[in-house]
Amino acid sequence: MKAVVIEQFGGPEVLQYKEVPTPQPGHQEVLIKVEKTSVNYADIKNRTGKKAKGDFPIILGLDLVGTIDQLGEGVTDLTVGQRVIAFPKTGSYAEYAVASEQLTFPIPDEISLDVAAASPIVAFLSYKLLKDVGRIEAGETVLVHSAAGGVGTTAVQMAKLLGASHVFGTVGSREKFRVAYEAGADHVFTYDDFSDNILELTDGMGVDIILDSMSGKVSEASMSCLAEYGRLVHFGNSSSEVGHFKTNELHNSCRSVLGFSLGNTRKKRPELLKEAAEHVIPFLARGDLDIVIGAEFPLHEVAEAHRLIEQRQHTGKILLTV
Repeated sequence: MKAVVIEQFGGPEVLQYKEVPTPQPGHQEVLIKVEKTSVNYADIKNRTGKKAKGDFPIILGLDLVGTIDQLGEGVTDLTVGQRVIAFPKTGSYAEYAVASEQLTFPIPDEISLDVAAASPIVAFLSYKLLKDVGRIEAGETVLVHSAAGGVGTTAVQMAKLLGASHVFGTVGSREKFRVAYEAGADHVFTYDDFSDNILELTDGMGVDIILDSMSGKVSEASMSCLAEYGRLVHFGNSSSEVGHFKTNELHNSCRSVLGFSLGNTRKKRPELLKEAAEHVIPFLARGDLDIVIGAEFPLHEVAEAHRLIEQRQHTGKILLTV
């Protein structure tokens, strides 16, 4: 099969489009013929060695849409030919990928190919962050950092679906305001001035939930506009900076700082994603979530997709056609 592999860490130039052996499914696994996949910021970290280990060759890619081609031993709830989204274990920048039965989810025909390719990471993650980790309640307010990106635009919509009364967003430049507003954000700011503006708009109360994938100074500034009993959910480190919190910022105000990793959950507690799928897939089928797609590339041009994300020029999800 054709796949994109890396045999060393480095820039986009290390991505090689080449012929490799087709993987085979093991116990309670399926082989999926990949139709489309997406590029996530974690792929950049894996390519550069900031996240992945050096067990080369490596096929990148965290999610996919395709059809089941082969069942491994012990698979009981899936069938050959079924249309699915999945989080594969062998990497999705390839014509075929292997995924655990637990991390493979059938989807109805109502979900288009592009939406299905763009949605697994961003939709499942947004639901888990808000519903399970952030424990959102109807009428609460939410701040979504990086609100013009794939996760951000989806999280803004998910917050409204789950009952948020008001959703704020932050972006890296004013040119991205439009994308966040179109996703449903009520107010959008740059990272430079969000905290003071939110306090002014909330009469000094702050917001109930903050979704933070930035870290560093953005995380620190977030504490000043987090309401009493509020929850800051930290799920990424795209700034590559370290943020610091003081213990006296938490106990007296009953505020919480919480962490979540979808990647770690897929590896160690995959069963937790079943409940998310039961809600997310109907949202997608009904069109309740409008997954924002910023660009699409053929698989052999994946290096260009990586450059676009690294330069912070993209909005929404970046897709790869396999």
